[in-house]
Amino acid sequence: MANMCSYGRFTHAVVRGIPETFGKAVGDGREKEDISVDLAKAQRQFGCLTGALRQKVGLQLIEIPPDPELPESWRIDDVAVIQGDTALITRPFKQQRRSEAEAVRRVMSELNLTVVEMGGEEGDTGGATLEGSDVLFTGREFFVGISSHTNRRGAEVLADTFRDFAVSTVPVCGGARLKNICSMGGPDTIIISNSDGAKKTLRMMEQLTDHHYEVLTVPEESAANCIYIKGPSKRDFLLHRPAEECPDSVSAFQKLQDYTLLPTASSEASKLGASLSSLCLLINRKHTYF
Repeated sequence: MANMCSYGRFTHAVVRGIPETFGKAVGDGREKEDISVDLAKAQRQFGCLTGALRQKVGLQLIEIPPDPELPESWRIDDVAVIQGDTALITRPFKQQRRSEAEAVRRVMSELNLTVVEMGGEEGDTGGATLEGSDVLFTGREFFVGISSHTNRRGAEVLADTFRDFAVSTVPVCGGARLKNICSMGGPDTIIISNSDGAKKTLRMMEQLTDHHYEVLTVPEESAANCIYIKGPSKRDFLLHRPAEECPDSVSAFQKLQDYTLLPTASSEASKLGASLSSLCLLINRKHTYF
């Protein structure tokens, strides 16, 4: 039977700066080489995100410097899955992205997390790929999206690492990554895109769980990825795409009563197939909380 934790309580956010080579590498099978991104704008948006996490939510922010040799390393959510005191270092689909984990691994160790190496022993994890953008943790269970970047062997490694929680796999329908089409809007609330593919994925998730989740549907796919945090002040925060980027979804977010809504732009990261949650790793160090 699945375990349960207090979902959304975090003390730290780990981020990695936007390098000057931002946008130089294709991050997703759907993308084209000639996508135009605004580096300065991306860096400003990153600064607004980190400012919101630190100043408004009240998290301790750890920022890893950008590395121009690793143009996709700002997508830090892909390289680790963290729950409780354990950090699973993943194995991204692209070989050239796997060295991104080195700096993240050092931070995890400094925070005294138990670090599990997915790619440490070839015989145990050969062929496995897993990226955090395909992993949705609800506080009760994990859903792992099987996509072009994450395979079933990767999901098996995650299940073996977090044995206290149920792990279910679902195909990603209508999106490049699972968390492109859905995210958590609270301990029992899933925010999901209104697209046919997202609805199909949601139906499969509902068939695989014995828990009832409330569902908040947003009309724009890019609005489906949000960051929910119950901050040190015990207030409910939701970082979401602003009206300038997702005008049709504003009314849906306003249904979340008693939430502090924090509109957070990420148009440049979105051009590269990423989302808000791609830009940070959230951690709860219990001994420093409250």
